[in-house]
Amino acid sequence: MGSATCSNFRSSSLLPWRPSSQISHSLYPSKLRLPKLNRMNLDKDNLVVNNACGFNENGPLNWFPITPNKLFMQEAIGAEYGEGFETFRPDGPLKVDVDFLNDRLQEGFLKRIRYAMKPDEQYGLIFSWDNVVADTRALKLNAWKQLAYEEGKEIPVDGDMQRLMLHAGADHVMHKFLLWDEAESELERLKIRFSQLYYENLLTLEQPMEGLKEWLDAVSTARIPCAIVSSLDRRNMVEALERMGLKKYFQAIVTEEDGMESIAHRFLSAAVKLDRKPSKCVVFEDDPRGITAAHNCTMMAIALIGAHPAYDLGQADLAVAGFNELSVINLRRLFANNGSTFMDMQKQIVEKSPPKRKLTIDTIF
Repeated sequence: MGSATCSNFRSSSLLPWRPSSQISHSLYPSKLRLPKLNRMNLDKDNLVVNNACGFNENGPLNWFPITPNKLFMQEAIGAEYGEGFETFRPDGPLKVDVDFLNDRLQEGFLKRIRYAMKPDEQYGLIFSWDNVVADTRALKLNAWKQLAYEEGKEIPVDGDMQRLMLHAGADHVMHKFLLWDEAESELERLKIRFSQLYYENLLTLEQPMEGLKEWLDAVSTARIPCAIVSSLDRRNMVEALERMGLKKYFQAIVTEEDGMESIAHRFLSAAVKLDRKPSKCVVFEDDPRGITAAHNCTMMAIALIGAHPAYDLGQADLAVAGFNELSVINLRRLFANNGSTFMDMQKQIVEKSPPKRKLTIDTIF
């Protein structure tokens, strides 16, 4: 019964929570004999279940569904060969890949006329949450420091080591960087506690990345639709956007509830929600893996220098130090020389070299 309540709480954060004291006692038999349980094991199990469901000793922990394995793992890039995700319809499953979306999301007659008059509206912008919309590096680093302090341990003071910690999964960080050789059950407890600390720090986040609001104002004036993708749950994502005053700028949100299995799948889901072809979308990323995922989806990629140095972001179509360096004209230039066959496979044309001139020597006798 306890595990079912936990799963129900995590699966939908929109349902109002009711304390167990309000449940009718008539649902249970008046005389129910339970076997005697070891007190220490019972307290330990209750602690794990409560923490996993977002509770502490004082009650619910800010409505946070704690999913450490989903939040702090290194996701697959995806779409290496153009594959997409699978959706379900009444007539059966439908596999949605990159080519399928580029073909099905073609503009109709009226849209082509509109885009001819207002070409900027044909694009779609996709923003990653981490270090693009919000500076989550500080949130994660503070969570690791708080966890280490609670456990009486230390984290490396080396800047490069800390940077690597922010881009690796929680399991990898504990084993390789922090060298915390704990039992498996203890590691699960530490990951859950780390997730709680991260969510608590998330409540203090009120400012977006510098220059982002002005950039979103510019693209909103140009009527370019925007989407945001993240592994956070929808409730916390929407609340964070509202605190930062950014919710009105995003027409689509892709979160944990969408069930995407890779970075590329999130980008494709965002393109579907924006009703834009993947080949007409621009992804804003700070991670080389995200840039690769965008290119696998035939999307353009603009990299923000900061979490990774510029030389790690060389594969991006454009790399900038901040949003204040961008203008809408930059988006037009990205697609200026693409035409309708952008990123289609083409045969390499080998030009025949001109015939060599034969040199003759005139001999005069």
